[in-house]
Amino acid sequence: MTPRTFTELQEVVLDPSFPDLDLALRRGRHVDREDFAWYTLLTDAQDLLEAFYRRYGCELVHKADGYYYLLPTGEKLSRRQLAVGDMLVGQALALMYLDPSTIERGGRATTEDVVAQLAVVMGAEALVRAFHTKKKKYDERVAQKAVRTKVADGIRRLAALGFVDVGDESLKLRPALLRFAEPVRAAGQPAAALAKLVADGEIAMVTEDAEPAEADVDAETESDAGEESTDDDSDLEAELRADDAERAASDAADASEDDEDT
Repeated sequence: MTPRTFTELQEVVLDPSFPDLDLALRRGRHVDREDFAWYTLLTDAQDLLEAFYRRYGCELVHKADGYYYLLPTGEKLSRRQLAVGDMLVGQALALMYLDPSTIERGGRATTEDVVAQLAVVMGAEALVRAFHTKKKKYDERVAQKAVRTKVADGIRRLAALGFVDVGDESLKLRPALLRFAEPVRAAGQPAAALAKLVADGEIAMVTEDAEPAEADVDAETESDAGEESTDDDSDLEAELRADDAERAASDAADASEDDEDT
């Protein structure tokens, strides 16, 4: 397709794709070549849009890996901070994206693959403690179910930001996942360096101007250490029920928005 030539910002703003693209970028969405209309508009009007978003205290970033996103540099647009659990999920997905075996599968994976990747790199016990409990005693069955639930929730939130597509049976990994590997991209073996970050509990921040944060996966209070496993189990069961309720409410809200749009 021949690139369009935009000479004025007004021409870009009047493009049918611009309103949805603008809202998506401001909400933290990453745009890659699979978002064909959006990506094409960003590429054709990059110079004009860079100046446009700079007025809002943002940098329109274009990575050589083939994606765009907005990076707030001022106070006009709020900075989005991912939770530690979502960061860990993102790092695991980035590791899988860099894995040649994932490429052979067309860049696809499953939620169970993500859980397995985290377990291999972190260890099963550290994984449970990172997502749920700092306590020594817990029911393994309940804990594993809770971890899968949290990982699935993290994937869903990352999907909303354009890091992954969620299908009925598999996940499609997208180029923006490489943002989670930024701190180690210069390493000779970035996948191995990223795996070490996850294993050490260090979180690769998604914004370039932020310092890496540490996931306190081993911290434990004295009161926690003295509690019985039955208390841990009930806490996890209650958390799972709360997660289910939150997810149901979110799905209902999304359905309501879809109805309003139609």
